[in-house]
Amino acid sequence: MRAVIFIVFITLFSIPATYSQSFAFIDSDYILGSIPEYTEAKEKLDKLAENWTKDIEERFNAIKTQKEAFNKEEILLPAEEKEKRKTEIEKLEKETIDLQTQRFGLNGDYFMKRQELIKPIQDRIYTSMKKVAKADGYTFVFDKTNQSNLIYADKDADISNRVLEEMGINKE
Repeated sequence: MRAVIFIVFITLFSIPATYSQSFAFIDSDYILGSIPEYTEAKEKLDKLAENWTKDIEERFNAIKTQKEAFNKEEILLPAEEKEKRKTEIEKLEKETIDLQTQRFGLNGDYFMKRQELIKPIQDRIYTSMKKVAKADGYTFVFDKTNQSNLIYADKDADISNRVLEEMGINKE
């Protein structure tokens, strides 16, 4: 009996709390695509990544060529020369892998440059989204871009344009 009363009590007092919460969503891809600084930053990042990738690929191709040449000449080489060339190839492979990690690793140059160029823009979006959410009384704001579990959303709940307005960007 106490359990039934407790469940009824909880249900009665939780229903108003549920109805007082309001939800909205944003489309961060749409917002980012509407910010010229983001487009410029993305182009810079893409160009850097392209140049770094090209450099690394060229190094791996040079190593491949050296390995092929070594494999063809290996039979004719004295033991000392074989070891010297193997060591040289291994050293170049290690240097190239280290460069790849330095450029694209977890805390690599690409990550750091992305933080430098993109994070301030994301922070501005977040600050503007928070202002809009507080002003309009939203308890939760979802991002439909980031593969959230948002299955359906009424277009009226999309505050993306309001966030852009808050940032000083008018999108018609």
